[in-house]
Amino acid sequence: MAGCLCVIASLLLLPTAGLSQDPPSESDYYPITTFEVPEGVVLEASGFQMMPGGKLAVCSRRGEIWTINDPFSPTVSASQFVRFAHGLHEPLTLAFRDGWLYATQRSDVSRMRDTNGDGKSDEFEIVNDGWGISGDYHEYAFGSKFDKNGDIWVVLCLTGSFSSQVPYRGWCVRVTPEGELVPTCSGVRSPGGIGANHVGDIFYTDNQGPWNGTCGLKHLSPGKFVGHPGGFQWYELAESVLGPRPEEPKSGSRIMTEAKRLPHYEPPAILFPYNKMGKSAAGVTCDTTGGKFGPFQNQMFVTDQSDSTVMRCFLEKVKGHYQGACFPFVQGFASGSLALEMTDNGKMFVGGTNRGWGSRGRRPFAVERVDWTGKVPFEIHEMRAKSDGFELTFTEPIDVATVENTDSYKLTSYTYIYQSSYGSPEVDHTTPTITNAVAGADGKSVRLYVDSLQEGHVHELHSDGVRSKAGLPLLHAKAYYTLNYIPE
Repeated sequence: MAGCLCVIASLLLLPTAGLSQDPPSESDYYPITTFEVPEGVVLEASGFQMMPGGKLAVCSRRGEIWTINDPFSPTVSASQFVRFAHGLHEPLTLAFRDGWLYATQRSDVSRMRDTNGDGKSDEFEIVNDGWGISGDYHEYAFGSKFDKNGDIWVVLCLTGSFSSQVPYRGWCVRVTPEGELVPTCSGVRSPGGIGANHVGDIFYTDNQGPWNGTCGLKHLSPGKFVGHPGGFQWYELAESVLGPRPEEPKSGSRIMTEAKRLPHYEPPAILFPYNKMGKSAAGVTCDTTGGKFGPFQNQMFVTDQSDSTVMRCFLEKVKGHYQGACFPFVQGFASGSLALEMTDNGKMFVGGTNRGWGSRGRRPFAVERVDWTGKVPFEIHEMRAKSDGFELTFTEPIDVATVENTDSYKLTSYTYIYQSSYGSPEVDHTTPTITNAVAGADGKSVRLYVDSLQEGHVHELHSDGVRSKAGLPLLHAKAYYTLNYIPE
């Protein structure tokens, strides 16, 4: 009862500015602009790349690449689109280097360029086609931007997203500047996107299914296994690089049980709880714009195709492994959010399709842009693991009374069965107790002391009672931390 009275008293003392009207919405901070696509064009936008002269290239699952003149204008009309190339085999990602536009498509990494200046590609080259295709619908290929060595990292969906019937399906490979294919990681199931964090480490999204209880963001570290053993037969091709075929995980186990048993297994850095954070994790990008997109410098963003959203991810390293929290960020995209690109001037481009899966956004395809208005939303900025709880930082100054009241929070934990069957329900539920909450001296953080942290569990935190110093609730009060490792 004393805690309730404390909350009531603190709310009575809060500033009244902003409380007489509805709380701010996502669009007050990050509005969405939907582009007008040329009539008759089915542009299932799957990848973006800025080009010389300020044009934006966008590829389509239908095998075309278009360029958009002045993609940063307040509105973008159909007249700003020019078809750059066509006849490709499901290009899903783009990269640019030395005058060439590179496309990772189902069968290969190819590059193309416009040599006569008419705005259309007239020269094409295959850079590498060292993996197989069988004609199966699900054999997607997603490529990264160039890494510091000039390599493109490619994640290859399993055949049917269940097995591997042709070479390197279910693998990550690298394509070097010389066009050599380097086998890099096994264990890929059904990727939806790939990208680097702010220090150049590569991550990809994998989707719920066999050996994936839910969708996740996974770190690709050369030589590691990332979860699905369906492509293990191709170690016979990769043995000179990665060594012999390793031991497989045990079905019906738990992720961290297997990670401790199998030193080659790298567990997912972030798990996206199914239905709560979508059902089809996809595109990956990182905010390295130095504050041009708001307060989330060096954090990663991930689309969800099914829910037509963009999620935000905070990552940290604990015991040498990446792990962290995911948060809702922006919803309401016109189609199923797939492609994701952050440009140097702080603009986020989102490409959409609902073909084959359906999506909350009802349009069959879309090309959209997210702009930051300059206003800072009240959000959980970071959620860091501690040996005895978590530390939260916020984007705006906090109301100490609400932040230090443990009744402002609700914490639960659960994990997933690591199994060869399709997906998993949430299992092994616990309710860790937040025993104390202490605001930081900086006025923008709180230390949550937690009894009974659960290693290997997602810790789901609801912070509905927290208020900013200005009296605003959190724009998004939910956070999901994947606690693979508890800090010393």
